[in-house]
Amino acid sequence: MTPSATPSGLSPTPPSDSRPPDRATLPDLRSSGSKPPSTGATGPNVPTTSPGPNASIGLESLVSPAPDFPPPTTSALPRLGVLASGSGTNFGAIMEAIEAGQLAAEVPVLIYNQPTAPVLQRAQQWQVPAQLIHHRDYTDRESFDAAIVRALQAAQVNWVIMAGWMRIVTPVLIAAFPQRIVNIHPSLLPSFKGIRAVEQALAAQVKITGCTVHLVVPEVDSGPILMQAAVPILPEDTSDSLHARIQVQEHRILPAAIAQALAQTRPATP
Repeated sequence: MTPSATPSGLSPTPPSDSRPPDRATLPDLRSSGSKPPSTGATGPNVPTTSPGPNASIGLESLVSPAPDFPPPTTSALPRLGVLASGSGTNFGAIMEAIEAGQLAAEVPVLIYNQPTAPVLQRAQQWQVPAQLIHHRDYTDRESFDAAIVRALQAAQVNWVIMAGWMRIVTPVLIAAFPQRIVNIHPSLLPSFKGIRAVEQALAAQVKITGCTVHLVVPEVDSGPILMQAAVPILPEDTSDSLHARIQVQEHRILPAAIAQALAQTRPATP
């Protein structure tokens, strides 16, 4: 499960061979270093469709708002602290968007909570300082989050990005970064909150699911929605195949949603 909490108050706004193997094997809408398909004159508030892995049979993914990358509004780069628990493909998508000049930000720290998480190798590949904060070293969620807050503050981050963070966050973390914690969840919220969202969608026999980028509030997976991508469910889908197609869209919308959130909150330069 991707923890979700979303500070209210921010209205939704219009994210080679050197890549780690698990990312490289997934179908991707973006080649390394390239930008997502341009939305041209559709504007920031017009939903767009994009070819997916099943475009040959007429299936498309709907993304709303359009996943545009707005230009920076200040010369000072926002500092993103990324939290991740697993393979780190969304962290990789963020770093690719930064390298490509799409997302005007920097990542001074990656925090991970599983000692064997592959995201550590991704952080080393991108030369991002990584810090292990193991949840099992703490007696409760609050003390665990307090340690995370200390690490994020030491890195002087402005925003926190939960990129596959498999822990429910507490008000301790939320209060330290009000309205500045972003999460990605593998469903079209408010449907299928919590853990095993892909399996929940399959069990419900819905025909469309997807992923949601939202701000974090104390109630799990309930904060203001920033961007969503819809993904059709095929009759032959398994949890693995459906999750792989959802991940394609996660990698597309997370960096764009972050960019739009940053543009919405940063003051314009004189």
